[in-house]
Amino acid sequence: MRSIKNKQRAPGIIDRRLWALAWPLMLTNLTVPLLGLVDTAVLGHLHSPEYLGAVAVGANLFSILYWTFGFMRMGTTGLAAQAWGKRDAFAQVALLLRSILLAIGIGLLLILFHQPLIRIGLELMNPSPEVSALAAEYAAIRIWSAPAVLCQYTLVGWLIGTQFPRGPMVMLIIANGINIVLDVFFVTVLGWNSRGVAMATVMAEYGAALIGFAIVLRRMPEGQRLTRALFGQLADYLTILQVNRYIMVRTIALLLVLAFFTAQGARHGDVILAANAVLITFLLVISNALDGFANAAEALVGEAIGQNSRRRFRMVFLSALRWSIWGALLLTVAFVLGGRWLISLLTGLEEVRTTAWQYLPWLWLLPFASVWGFLLDGVFIGATRTREMQNTMLFSALAVFLPVWWLTTGWGNHGLWFSLITLMLARAGSMGWMCWRYTREGRWFDAR
Repeated sequence: MRSIKNKQRAPGIIDRRLWALAWPLMLTNLTVPLLGLVDTAVLGHLHSPEYLGAVAVGANLFSILYWTFGFMRMGTTGLAAQAWGKRDAFAQVALLLRSILLAIGIGLLLILFHQPLIRIGLELMNPSPEVSALAAEYAAIRIWSAPAVLCQYTLVGWLIGTQFPRGPMVMLIIANGINIVLDVFFVTVLGWNSRGVAMATVMAEYGAALIGFAIVLRRMPEGQRLTRALFGQLADYLTILQVNRYIMVRTIALLLVLAFFTAQGARHGDVILAANAVLITFLLVISNALDGFANAAEALVGEAIGQNSRRRFRMVFLSALRWSIWGALLLTVAFVLGGRWLISLLTGLEEVRTTAWQYLPWLWLLPFASVWGFLLDGVFIGATRTREMQNTMLFSALAVFLPVWWLTTGWGNHGLWFSLITLMLARAGSMGWMCWRYTREGRWFDAR
């Protein structure tokens, strides 16, 4: 009788653990698009759409540049969660230290080679000359945040993997609050326009990194001292890079799709570019809100695999799936009922606002088109099945998104949005099939 009651309580326990992880992460994630909302709102009320377009292009460029190394967050989470499940204190601290050193090294290299990287990025996006000049100025300032951003990825990933989600919440909310205040001051008071947005972001990124280091130092396992063995050898760093190379390729593919989306919008003119920038901001809201459940799944799935518990793995997956669907439904209702008002809130430019309203129905479809991919990302990251993430993304981008875009070029910007929706559905279908096959064959717990 007692075992039956324990089994009945188990799903409820998993739900509570999922929510205990998810709500701080959800709040943390929502502060990221909040910055985009503030940037858009501050610049969207200036006299010209070119400032908004410049930040859209520049921010997209840095999304590609920084999230190329997004494995510093995602890979750290999966590996840290499995070390946490095994209760291996040495592995937890060694992973953190080595990942931070890698993050600083990569960040310094990005600063060193920033001029050709920015030039190539802007040439590929091909904005108008006016927008290009402003975007180049924005990028030349933003690049100085590279070491801080990559350290943040590592710190946030480690804190999620060791199941302390309030750390990233405190870290990013305080830093993003600073960013918002500086945004308003630099742009509306000092009149620095897109240059002021870039400076505010750099200052906030270093603030977030410092807060993160302070939180992590308080979370160090007791009795674990700083020894030479923690630093490891060159082979240990190469192993981290090799394990995460699939995430890197997958992330590059996804970000290139988003950059392609921005570039094609720019070909339709600055107004379409600015309208798409407003709507893409809401896509960031969707992804970061739903990623709360996916991030929680990363930690709990990794823990279940570290403990070699198939039953716990299944319960975590079903709980995350159920709550993700409810989240997608809530977001859909919010955008259907309040989409026009939200667009008006972000920009006072009549032509941009009217243009964004024309494409609003595509936004209504995004939550349910994308929720499945977001959730499955969390499962695959927690299980460190990163090669499968890479392969499904490459299939979705090359075999689905690009052909659909080419076939619908006659639809103009509507074809571009339709292609983005098909990308989300292709990711959901391919990853879902892979997840079903691995579950049926019991392959999640196979040795990699």
